[in-house]
This record gives sequence, structure tokens and C-alpha cells, in this order.
Amino acid sequence: MKKLPIGISTFEKIIKDNYIYIDKTKEAYEIITNYTYVFLSRPRRFGKSLFLDTLKEIFEGNKELFKGLYIYDKWDFKKYPVIKISWAGNFQSLKKLENRAYSIFKDNQRRLGISCENTEDTPSCFDELIKLSYEKYSERVVILIDEYDKPILDVIEDIEQAKKNREYLKGLYSIIKENDAYVKFAFLTGVSKFSKASIFSGLNMLEDISLSPRFGNVCGYTQKDIETSFKEYLEGVDLERVKDWYNGYYFLKDKLYNPFDILQFIKNNYLFRNYWFETGTPSFLIKLIKQNKYFLPRLSDIVLDDRLISSFDIEKLDTEVILYQSGYLTIDELIESPFGIEYRLKIPNKEIKISLNDYILDYLMEQSSYNKNKHSLYKALLNEDLISFKESLISIFASIPYNYYIKNNIDEYEGFYASVVYVYLQSLGFDIIGEDVTNHGRIDLTVLLKDKVYIIEFKIDGKKGETISQIKSKKYHEKYLKKFNKIYLVGIEFSSKEKNVVNFEWEEIKSNLNH
Repeated sequence: MKKLPIGISTFEKIIKDNYIYIDKTKEAYEIITNYTYVFLSRPRRFGKSLFLDTLKEIFEGNKELFKGLYIYDKWDFKKYPVIKISWAGNFQSLKKLENRAYSIFKDNQRRLGISCENTEDTPSCFDELIKLSYEKYSERVVILIDEYDKPILDVIEDIEQAKKNREYLKGLYSIIKENDAYVKFAFLTGVSKFSKASIFSGLNMLEDISLSPRFGNVCGYTQKDIETSFKEYLEGVDLERVKDWYNGYYFLKDKLYNPFDILQFIKNNYLFRNYWFETGTPSFLIKLIKQNKYFLPRLSDIVLDDRLISSFDIEKLDTEVILYQSGYLTIDELIESPFGIEYRLKIPNKEIKISLNDYILDYLMEQSSYNKNKHSLYKALLNEDLISFKESLISIFASIPYNYYIKNNIDEYEGFYASVVYVYLQSLGFDIIGEDVTNHGRIDLTVLLKDKVYIIEFKIDGKKGETISQIKSKKYHEKYLKKFNKIYLVGIEFSSKEKNVVNFEWEEIKSNLNH
């Protein structure tokens, strides 16, 4: 049985030490034979570093490592000088970023047997390194940059420092364009896609393959990979449950698993936990949600255009774009509209649905009693106990300290009440559909639980007793008449003065399945 490649992103080690390797050399071959300057964006811990190292071994001509893989008899494995830049370290000041760059170029000089005259100015050293490598090896240079954006994202909460780091990187990366005559191939990976104007102005020829269906599976595991390469490790495991928890990332080819989740799931004796989520805390995102008073039910129905989904700028941070590029949202479907391509987004799987919403609750409400309320909410909906559902909601809002409302101007945030209920229900792992997420004062949510469905409408400071009739007038329940045994209409009315539920009513609609 081959070993699990946990924490290993070195291609040579994986091959020589008999670790499981999912063959991505077909994608590698198609990229290196069709492009010169390439950019790939994927969430963290998705296999970008391993793919980059695979490219390094291909261009360094190490053919024997690829025996049995797709590329083995298709590429000539000619040896090229490779400059590899992998950002890791502390970037809290420009000096620290420069020191890291100095260390990176020193390592490359040692590996390539080259000495730069100007070692103090790192862009100049990069320029020398490209030219001297070309002269020494009589071959054009391959440049591989892993996590090109890490020095920016690591300080994103400090906007001024992020700008300084961005400008430094912009100058550094522009060296590639200036040395076009000496460059065979360049490949950059990252989590985010900054606009060309902000960081790639010197690389306007860069081909972004992040949303090319042809390369949709370039990182990550497919269902076929799980059922074949990991078959011995997953015998007797409920694969449908594994899919529900960890599958769902979509880059316009197959639905994918994050490799980190699968490897940790097997290593930890098949316990379903939030392995990937725990590796990075989305505190900045949550602060952004809170700062912008983001209407959280909107997460159930996000549609972004091609421009928004492909780039963002430090000066204008878009909550939904950052959620997508960070991996907390993924593509649900591609929509071709009269105005161009649009993308409908969704939370990819149960791990993210539960973990992200738990994190939002913890941060949004600044209290830890929500676990008790979560359990009571879950049991109430599962058992069709609407009275307990009502009592749980009242308990949730009663537990929020009064000074929290004052401190955060919650009275001015009309969508707060609906957002809290939405996040609670999402954190339970339920399937939720937002029916009308554009109206902040009145929002319908449909909660799907096996054989039953709850259609919920919220109203804030409205006329008492109108919610059920409004649900009926919209006729949302009609599409569920032939699909579910039980359908409940639930109207919940909040008072911003009393800061709690002031009216709660429900009605069961007879399903066609019961006739």
C-alpha cells in the first residue's frame, strides 16, 4: 500500500518514497506546450505547491521520476535553468519582505551556480539571475513563483503595509516582462487574483487558467481518485458521507475534494472534522462582514460577473469575491447572460457550511452560549416542534448583551435579525435556499430536511400577523407539494425596540404526497 503524502509538496520525494501521487502531468504537459506566461488561482492547501514542484522537475529534465505517468513519453525532458520563488516568512514590514527576497535569490544563485553582483537590491539581483542563467546554460529560463500574493494577504488587515508590499512585488514581477527574450516559461500561483492594474501591469501577457474548464482539475482530487487511488484506505467508509462533508469545489470541470481534507480524514481514523478550515482563521473576512453589515442570507444566492470573480484590489475589498477566492465559496454554475458570463456561488460542502457559520456566530455575537441553542434548534426542526423552535429563537436573542447592540449600532442594521437566524440554521448543516435575498426587511428562507420543508419569512418592525399570508401570496410552497411529506409555513416577526421575536406563527400545508 502506498503511503499518504501528508504535508509533502516535493514531487521527487513522493515518487521515490512510494507515496500516493495523483497524475497531473497531462495538465502540466498541455500548459507547458500551449502557454508561456501562466497564472493559476486556487484556495490554500489545494495542491498548488506540489504542481509547481512537478513543473520544476519536468523542466530540470528529471525524466525517470515520471516513469508510468502521462508525460513520460511525450516531453523531451531537455534541461532548463529554473528560478523558483516560494514566499514564506514574516512580511510585517518592507524590510522583512526584502530580506526574504534576498534569501530566496541567494538560494537560487547557489543552486544554479551563479553569483549576482548586486545582492542588496533584490529586483536587480533577479534581473541578473535571469540573464546570467541564460548565458551559463545557453537556454532560456523557467520562472516558477508559488503563492505570489502571500506577502500581501499576510498583512491585508494593515492596508498601508499591504500597499507597500504590493508595490514592491509589482516592481519585482515586472522584471519578468523586461527579460522576455530570456524566458522560456513562467508560472505563478496564488490564492487571490489582483487586478492587472494593481500588481500585474508589467505582466499584461499573463494567461489566467484559473477558470479554464480544460484545467479545472489541475489541483484537487476527483471522485474517481477517491474511489481508485485511495480505495484501500477507504474500504468500509461511507463515501456518500465523505462526499457530503468534503467534496464540492468546482472550477468548471469535475467536483473536487481539497487534498488536505482527505489525507487528514484518513490519518485521523475517519473522524469527520473541519480539517481544512482549522488551518486558517478567516478573522479578517468576519471583520469585513461585520464592518459592512453584510446581509448574510445573501450567501445563499450570490451571482457575480466575470470581472468581480477574477480580481480585487486592496483599496476596494469585496466580501463575496474574497470569500470565493479564499475557498469559503465555490462556483455552483456558470450563467451565460445577455451581459456576459456570470457565476452563481455556493458554500462548497458541509465542512465549510458548519465551520464558517460557527465562526461567524462566535464573532458576530461575541458569546459562547450558541452551542446550547444550536442543539435545541436542531432537535426542534427535526422533530417538527415549532414551539421549541420559537423558544430557542427567543433564547438566542435574549442571550445577546444589551451593550452589544449599542456598541455595534445593531439598531441601524435591519438585516441583523435575519442574518443571525440564517447563520444558526446554516451551522446545523441544513440545506437552505434563499428565496428573496434582495429585500433586507423581509426575507424568505427554505430549510430542507429529508421528508419535510420549512418556508420561513422574517419581518422587522412590521404590522403584526402578516407573514403567513405573505408567504402564501408568493406561492413558494407550491413547488414542494409533490416532493415533501410535510410543508410548514413559518412567520417570524422581530422588534428592533424589544430586540427579540414579538410574533411567531406557523401553518402546516397538506402535501400532495399525503393525498
